[in-house]
Amino acid sequence: MNSVIELLKTHRSIRKFKEDPVEDEKLKAIIEAAQCASTSSFIQAYTIIRVNNRKIRKEIAALSGDQYYVEQCPIFLVFCADLNRLGLACRMNDEEMIEGYTETFIIATVDTALAAQNAMIAAESLGLGGVYIGGIRNDPSKVCKLLDIPKNVYPVFGMCLGYPNHDPETKPRLPLDVVFKNDIYSTEGDEDKIKEYDKAVKEYYIKRTKGKRDDTWTQQMTDKMSQELRPHMKEFLRDQGFEMK
Repeated sequence: MNSVIELLKTHRSIRKFKEDPVEDEKLKAIIEAAQCASTSSFIQAYTIIRVNNRKIRKEIAALSGDQYYVEQCPIFLVFCADLNRLGLACRMNDEEMIEGYTETFIIATVDTALAAQNAMIAAESLGLGGVYIGGIRNDPSKVCKLLDIPKNVYPVFGMCLGYPNHDPETKPRLPLDVVFKNDIYSTEGDEDKIKEYDKAVKEYYIKRTKGKRDDTWTQQMTDKMSQELRPHMKEFLRDQGFEMK
C-alpha cells in the first residue's frame, strides 16, 4: 500500500460542508490536476465551469432533485464534454469539423469523466471532500441556458467541493471477483457473491441510518433499472450536435 492507494480507497461522498472558503491556490491545483488526466489523442474535450452565481446554483439545485448542497457548497463545478473547441481548431486551419459521430461523443464524455476524477482525487488529497451531481441531467437544456453552453457541448455532471462537515463511512463496493475477470467475461459464482454483498450493503445502511434504511444493492439497482432513465437525453444530445452517426 501507499498513500495514493489509501486515499483512493477512503473516498466518500461529502454532502455537508463547512462555511470555510476553499483557497484559490487549492482550486487552481485541483483544476491543473484535472488537466493532467489522460485524454484521447490529446483532444482534451472538456470544459469546467465554476458556478458562483447563487441564483443559478439555486435553480440547478432544484432541478437536480432539491440537492441543497449544490447551493451551499463553497465550490460548485460543472464538467462539460466539449467538442466546440475542436470546431474552432479546425476553422483556425481552414477546415470544418465533421459533426455528430458517436465516437467523438464517447471521446468527449470519457475525457470529461477522467478529468473530473483527477479533480476529485486532488481535492481529497488537499483535505477537501465532494460529491458528483448527475442530477443536472434531469433538465440539461435548462442547464445549458443558465450557463450559456453552446452547441457541441453538454453538461455531464456537477461537482460540489469544500471542507467536510461530516464523516461518513466508506460505502462497501462489489466483491473484486465480480468486477475483475481473467481472460473471458465469466459470471460463474457471481450471484452467490452478490447475495453476500447485499448483506454487507444492508448492514451498512442500517448502521448509517440507525435502522431507518435497510435496502440492498440489488434492490436499489432493480428500482433504478426497471424504469426509464432520463429518456429526454437522446433528443437533447441530438439538439446539441451529438447525433450519434
